[in-house]
Amino acid sequence: MPAAAALKRGIKFRDLVPLYVVIVLSVRWTAMAAAAGPSILVVWIAAVSCFFIPLAGSVMELSSRHPEEGGIYVWTRAAFGDFSGFIAAWAYWMSNLPFFASVLYFGAASALFAFGPKAQGLNANPYYYMTFAIFWLAAITLINIVGVDAGKWLNNICALGSVVPLSILILLGAASWWRFGPAVRYPASSFLPHWSLGNAVFWSTVFFAFSAIESASAMGDEIENPRRTIPWALLVAGCILVIGYIGGTAALLVALPSEAVAGPDGFVNGIHMLSARLGLGWLLAPMALFVALNAVGGAAGNLSAAARLPFVAGVDRYLPSAFGWIHKRYQTPWVAIAAYGGAGMVVAFLGQAGTTVRGAYDMLVRMGVITLFLPYLYLFSAMIWLQKEPAGPEVRRVPGGKPVAIALASLGLMSTAATIVLSTIPGDDEPNKTQAVLKMLGGTAVLLGLGVAVFVVERTRARRRAVRG
Repeated sequence: MPAAAALKRGIKFRDLVPLYVVIVLSVRWTAMAAAAGPSILVVWIAAVSCFFIPLAGSVMELSSRHPEEGGIYVWTRAAFGDFSGFIAAWAYWMSNLPFFASVLYFGAASALFAFGPKAQGLNANPYYYMTFAIFWLAAITLINIVGVDAGKWLNNICALGSVVPLSILILLGAASWWRFGPAVRYPASSFLPHWSLGNAVFWSTVFFAFSAIESASAMGDEIENPRRTIPWALLVAGCILVIGYIGGTAALLVALPSEAVAGPDGFVNGIHMLSARLGLGWLLAPMALFVALNAVGGAAGNLSAAARLPFVAGVDRYLPSAFGWIHKRYQTPWVAIAAYGGAGMVVAFLGQAGTTVRGAYDMLVRMGVITLFLPYLYLFSAMIWLQKEPAGPEVRRVPGGKPVAIALASLGLMSTAATIVLSTIPGDDEPNKTQAVLKMLGGTAVLLGLGVAVFVVERTRARRRAVRG
């Protein structure tokens, strides 16, 4: 990639670990999971075994086979050609647009707890949520344009918003159990997942919590020694993610009834109740701000990584060439970052318009699940297909080689397909289920159709330029 030489390799191991943490470890999933009861612990383990480990293993090997800038775009293109690479990237970066808004709405709800009861009056105010989301998306965009050094320090700081609240939650849960015993005494049978359509739909969201570990590989030409750095960072960050999600969920289940932690503000509400019970009410304000920082970090990390996909597509002329421009002073793909951040602001505004805060939040989460998991079909398929190609001694392979790689990727592929199917099923409270399914499928078809149209138009322009040149 001719433009890649102008990018700065400023991301080291100490930056990549917190980047993985801030992108993947969102405290909101622990409260959402705990609200489902103790059987969710088994689902967490299934998500780790059937999705996260196959995904991390595939990312490790694919990023070693093709460590250059572009990540999933480059891997899919190497396996299946330009069109598949572009569509995988298109769906991936589009999936993040509703994600930015949904995670920042969660941060906005959490931040209110830091400013007392009067601030709770804003909890149902859509203008507050839009302002919060748009302000932080603008700030994140500007910081990432200024340079990879500024962007990585934002990610490093925001990672504290994941680690600190979950660590304190686990300690509070242990202290509450020690002093008062479990809040609810669950029978042994409650730990076994009970199959129902509604439960299965929710389980797909738990799998979604472990997504996006691959996104940092899109910055391959900005990572110092990626073949060595990425595998070790994946291992360390992966341990943090598993402990954080399962430990945080278990702490809430032990200390509080499940209905106490439902909704977008469930995590902070749980901290509020726990700290008050233990006489540590002063913890609420700093913890609420840490949780808001976690939300900002989730948006920042995903925006900085995913913006590299339209940049590489611009270099390859499958998007307008301006997307491939690099800022001469800051050495960042500034047009791609600015366009991506601006699109996120538009979605944050449109997602809230004409609906309630809770309705907007639920809609944005569901929009993000199906569009993000479509590229994973390509990722796991590419992992299987590229086993046909020889791997040099510099490539870090999955332990066990080709047979294990194919088995892991096949497991991830099946989990992904099941998650996509389940995410299209409307919830029990949806009044018109047929219309909801058609709306979800129709929206996805329009999204992919738009990507196909962009690819065809830009390829036609490239051929005309080649003929004239």
